[in-house]
Amino acid sequence: MAPCESIRPPTMLTTGELIPDISLDGPDGNAVRVRDLAGERALVLYFYPKDETAGCTAEACSFRDHYQDFTDAGADVVGVSADGKDSHARFVERHKLPFKLLTDRGGAAAAAFGVKKSFLGLLPGRVTFVIDREGRVRHAFDSQIRATAHVTEALRVVREIQKRT
Repeated sequence: MAPCESIRPPTMLTTGELIPDISLDGPDGNAVRVRDLAGERALVLYFYPKDETAGCTAEACSFRDHYQDFTDAGADVVGVSADGKDSHARFVERHKLPFKLLTDRGGAAAAAFGVKKSFLGLLPGRVTFVIDREGRVRHAFDSQIRATAHVTEALRVVREIQKRT
């Protein structure tokens, strides 16, 4: 059997690394390949702990409120948590989220991206990755407490990418 390090990176993906070839459950229950989401546009992929919790709602609504800024800058936004499609559907509807939420059953995607649990390993991590059209990480921001800062950080990087292209 392979050592655990081959399954889970010892550290979070960093700038320049190619994202893993992994699929998540989409809103309709069908598999969505993350690499396919990055291609025509940059991708802001944010991992968050749980639908309808205070920090996660603030983060999602901040992404919602700046969604047009992201699309104008050439990026799509996608949220990821372990919650199922029904929970995601309610969360999207209640908060009028204009972007997809994907389900990471079992935490395989979080592990592949190196998203670590926080607060003594009890809570799923909150990490945002900005991924370029080639599928490479351009920025990773990890903060459980500063939920809305993920939006500011990601938008800054997306705009930098747009200036260079």
